[in-house]
Amino acid sequence: MNIILFRAHEVELPLPRHDPRAGHILGALRRRPGDSFDAGLVNGPRGKGTLVSVENGRLLITFAWGEPPPPLNPLTLLIGLPRPQTARDILRDATTLGVAALHFICTEKGEASYARSRLWQSGEWERHVIAGAEQAFCTRLPEVTHGRSLADALTALPAGAARVALDNYEAPVALAVCNVSGGPAAILALGAERGWSPAEREQLRTAGFAFAHLGPRVLRTETACVAAIALLKARRGWL
Repeated sequence: MNIILFRAHEVELPLPRHDPRAGHILGALRRRPGDSFDAGLVNGPRGKGTLVSVENGRLLITFAWGEPPPPLNPLTLLIGLPRPQTARDILRDATTLGVAALHFICTEKGEASYARSRLWQSGEWERHVIAGAEQAFCTRLPEVTHGRSLADALTALPAGAARVALDNYEAPVALAVCNVSGGPAAILALGAERGWSPAEREQLRTAGFAFAHLGPRVLRTETACVAAIALLKARRGWL
C-alpha cells in the first residue's frame, strides 16, 4: 500500500488490530504512537493519518486532510467476463492505471458461471479495486458493474467518445496506429477469453466501434488490458 484508504464512517472509529490495514501500519510501515502515514478518504482527499495509541486490540488514529487527487482518465472498459482470477488482476491493474469505469459483460463465447463466482456475489471485487487505488497513491475508485449483456452495456455508454474493440481475427490495424477519433473520452472493448462472436462484432460495429489488434502474439486477457490501456493513455496524452 502506498496510501491507506478509509471510508468516511471509519475515520471517527478505532481501527481493529485484526484489520489488514492495522497490520500494514504496525508491520510493513513499522509505525509507532506519534508516527504518521499517508492516508486517504475513498473518492475524497488525501492526507496524513497519525497513530495515537495501540490499546485494547485497536488503533486510535487521527487524520488531517489535504486536496483530492486529479480525476480519473475518461476511459471506460467493456470486458467479456473472464475467469475470477483474471478479473481480480484486471480490477486491480486497471484501477492502478486510472480507468474511470469497468463493465464486465456476459458474452456469447464467455463462461456463464463466471458471473456467479464468489468474486462478484460476495462483494470481494471491491477489495481489489481498493488495492489498485492504494498502489497508485490515489483515492478515486472506478465505477464497476458486472453481469449485463453486451447489448445492454452498449445502450448505457456515453455518447461522443472514441470507441475501439480489440479483436484478433477481423481487426484491420494495430491499436498503436489505429485512428482513435472521437471526443475527450474513450471506450475500449475486449471480448471474453474465446473472443467475440460474429453477432457481437456486428453489434459493436453498429455502435460505432473500430476494430484493432495488439499484434500477432496472442495475449492473456489481463495482459491485453494493461497493454491496450497503456497505448490509449499514451495516444491521448493521459498521464
